[in-house]
Amino acid sequence: MHITRYTDYSLRVLIYLALHQERLVTIQEIADSYQVSRNHLMKVVHQLNRSGHIETVRGKHGGMRLAQAPEAINIGALVRQTEQDLSLVECFSADNRCVIAPACGLKGIFGEALAAFLATLDRYTLEDALPASQQRQLLTLLDAVSVHPTASG
Repeated sequence: MHITRYTDYSLRVLIYLALHQERLVTIQEIADSYQVSRNHLMKVVHQLNRSGHIETVRGKHGGMRLAQAPEAINIGALVRQTEQDLSLVECFSADNRCVIAPACGLKGIFGEALAAFLATLDRYTLEDALPASQQRQLLTLLDAVSVHPTASG
């Protein structure tokens, strides 16, 4: 199973917003902190807004913030929303062309593995990804990157 960059960025945006709940945050600020493309984040933020995870405020002093408490954002549900294709093997897809699919036992094995993977994610929320003991370190790491970007950033 490979989580796409889109899902990764979605989780990172939510983590950043959860760490900065006291104020509005801009896309550029998040892009600078994670050293990622602002354009990629714009697509992610648009979808997170449409799905009700975040809310945006337009205008000169605008930005975004979480629309839900971190404990209300389920990681498994978010992964299902952001991943377009959870097909682990070809026989999971609608255009399956594998000649042994009708008799192969791998589909059941991989199906069970995918269900276990998603069931594990379903047990966690955004709050679980932000243990109180590590929040200060997360903030320090994010601030260090945005203040001192690398040569490639």
